[in-house]
Amino acid sequence: MLKIKGQSIKSNFIYNTIYQVLAIIVPLITTPYLSRVLGADKIGVFSYAFSIVYYFGLFAMLGVNNYGNRSIAAVRNDEEKRSKTFWSIYLFQLCCGSFMIVLYSIYVLFFSDEKLVSWIMILYIIASTFDINWFFFGMEQFKLTTIRNAFVKIFTVIGIFTLVKKPSDIYLYALIYVLSQLLSQIILWTVIRNYIEKCKVCLQDIMQHIKPNIVLFIPVLAVSLYKIMDKIMLGSMVSKTEVGYYESSERVIQVPIALINSLGTVMLPRISYLLANNEKSESEKYLRKSLIFASFLSASMGFGIMSVAKEFVPIFYGEGFEKCILIFQVLIPSCFFLAIANVIRTQYLIPYKLDMVYTISIVIGAVVNFFINLMLISKLQSVGAGIGTLCAEASVCVIQCFFVRKKINLIKYIFDIIPYFSAGIIMYIVIYNFTLYNNSRIFVLVVKVVVGVLIYMAVLWVIQMIKKIIKKKVE
Repeated sequence: MLKIKGQSIKSNFIYNTIYQVLAIIVPLITTPYLSRVLGADKIGVFSYAFSIVYYFGLFAMLGVNNYGNRSIAAVRNDEEKRSKTFWSIYLFQLCCGSFMIVLYSIYVLFFSDEKLVSWIMILYIIASTFDINWFFFGMEQFKLTTIRNAFVKIFTVIGIFTLVKKPSDIYLYALIYVLSQLLSQIILWTVIRNYIEKCKVCLQDIMQHIKPNIVLFIPVLAVSLYKIMDKIMLGSMVSKTEVGYYESSERVIQVPIALINSLGTVMLPRISYLLANNEKSESEKYLRKSLIFASFLSASMGFGIMSVAKEFVPIFYGEGFEKCILIFQVLIPSCFFLAIANVIRTQYLIPYKLDMVYTISIVIGAVVNFFINLMLISKLQSVGAGIGTLCAEASVCVIQCFFVRKKINLIKYIFDIIPYFSAGIIMYIVIYNFTLYNNSRIFVLVVKVVVGVLIYMAVLWVIQMIKKIIKKKVE
């Protein structure tokens, strides 16, 4: 395995997986508690307010997460270039963030219906302004960000269980959430001096980052249309309660998505580094392995969650969230398409600077999502929003595959990943329709999970054996 300064792809993936999982583990731990204490309506109020402030946070960062990651990775072995690149990009980010804080203040003063929650949420934009995760990802310093995140998330969990006791504590919950975001960024600033030095940056150094950041921001904004806009449309067209159902379902679905994103976050700086050092063949090897691994993760976890939804939802959320069972069936398949598109994006399109191809695919996906939401949300409510997201992710994946079809041997990769999705479908059909007569939902859930894992692995083994037999006959 390729090593750079003692770090391997495997260790970086493990660290970043922990980082991503910790980012969602707090919602998973606290969701059963909050759903019972706050209820779907108050969760919907928080989710709606966060959906609004999230857009201001996006504009504060623009395309810095991907652009900064890629830029730092290319110069990470040169301290002078690394320092100048960091400061010029960050000063650009600081300007954008300051402007967004002013605009958000105007929004709260004149347009917000929930002013107290909205004022609390301004800390999220401040946190985005100080966000330098992109630098440490570009340096492949995933261990540092993981340790920091662990401490912050523990603080968050303790705060929620200690202070949030009744529906009116929605304001305390919002404050704890955004303070944890801000604290996590402040901690990184205490160690940044170990990686960069002070240097002079002129206006031209900052200005050169505007165009590439905007190009990479367009797909980030477009993605948000079917990640966040769903909730805004649900809240404005239907009710905050439906937002609560959708938000609660999304939190569980973030688990397989977090693992997929971990792979992409780790591989983006590594592939960028390889291309900067003319090691194209090595990058192609990683692409194939990543597609296989992403397919394994998304198929096993996605179909697994769908198959036990009937037992999982009542246990996890409590009474009153039964609608999440149906939302799971509609929304989770989107992570299958996301897995493939994520690998193509982070290991081919962005490292090779095919930013416009990436942008076009995401914009089309956002348009598809918006119009399907417009047609279905009023009729199917949160389920309609789930269908919109599924169609958006599918269209993005198909379009990206179409653009790279002449540069990547997609047929070979398709045959590589078919076994994982075949095994997942078989497992889902068997487990979802499997009935076990027992009064304990937890017992039924555990049995289904164990049997599902055994079925998935057994089907994979059979398929691999068949492939080996066919290969021997061909040879």
